[in-house]
Amino acid sequence: MSSKTLKTIDLFAGIGGIRMGFERAFGDNVETVFASEFDEHAVKTYAANFDTPAVPCSSKEPMCTAPYVYGDITQVSAEDIPAFDICLAGFPCQAFSIAGSKMGFEDNFKGRSRGTLFFDVLRICERHKPRVIFCENVKGLVMHDKGRTLKVIRGALEQIGYTVYDAVLNSKDYGVAQNRERIYIVAFRNDVDSSSFRFPEPTDAGVVLADILEDAPVPSRYYLSDTYLATLERHKQRHRSRGNGFGYMVRPLDGKSGAIVCGGMGRERNLIADHREHSMVPTTAIKGKINDADIRKLTPREWARLQGFPDSYKLPLSDTHLYKQLGNSVTVPVIEAIAREVRAVLEAQD
Repeated sequence: MSSKTLKTIDLFAGIGGIRMGFERAFGDNVETVFASEFDEHAVKTYAANFDTPAVPCSSKEPMCTAPYVYGDITQVSAEDIPAFDICLAGFPCQAFSIAGSKMGFEDNFKGRSRGTLFFDVLRICERHKPRVIFCENVKGLVMHDKGRTLKVIRGALEQIGYTVYDAVLNSKDYGVAQNRERIYIVAFRNDVDSSSFRFPEPTDAGVVLADILEDAPVPSRYYLSDTYLATLERHKQRHRSRGNGFGYMVRPLDGKSGAIVCGGMGRERNLIADHREHSMVPTTAIKGKINDADIRKLTPREWARLQGFPDSYKLPLSDTHLYKQLGNSVTVPVIEAIAREVRAVLEAQD
């Protein structure tokens, strides 16, 4: 690749996982010139780790030094966004409106995605024509509306002049201890020869849960009370009697976690038994006492490690916000591995 710095924009930025993966892959050859994130708490975590304001902006006020961080991308004109080469977009999976039965490529795909946040990716990229568009979403997008939603997305990107690749990859295959399947979409502008592009091969380093634990003693607030643990067991037994597999799970330390997601079950389905020394004295208000089986939830730092964030990544907010943010984030090593393949394609052009 030439010494020219490629400019990126970070849409639906969350806490910056996609940005971090691309920065790792491209090094000094990439620069973020614009960022957008609606969640004000996520913006605070983003700002603690990147050189951006800590409050979402609605206009180019003096405090919004570049790269601007906007709170509502739907209110931002594409013309007001600086020129860029790569669009990064972990857009939310909103329901796509696909009316009627005619789903041929002659249909107006952009019109069919209008009203969703994916449309904002389209309108911005159609205006600026970046060399690459990168998107991440939940695995369910593949089968949403019997596959028609993904067809709309691919068709819309092709309609504005891109060659599209997509694949479902599992985080556990890329050096983290988390079983997490997500779909990744990479679109190259048609004048870029992307025929050599391949999604990265698995590179599992054998990392297991035991490798990502914080040093002991872990604060007692992460250990469940015996009353709460009994409640979880009753809930699981009720579902089991109905033939369901719902309920809490205690993961073996020599294995992987399930997907970490925001919401209580993201934590309760990823409990561990940590028999290392710890206090049995509660530091928060609980019913009963700390359980004597040493069952605890993973800490936010451990969740960050499951997502491949380095320990230098700052986690400045309360646990409640951090669990939500990390559960909604991406696995950084997966992004980095894909970004390296993107870089290889671009290097071949220069």
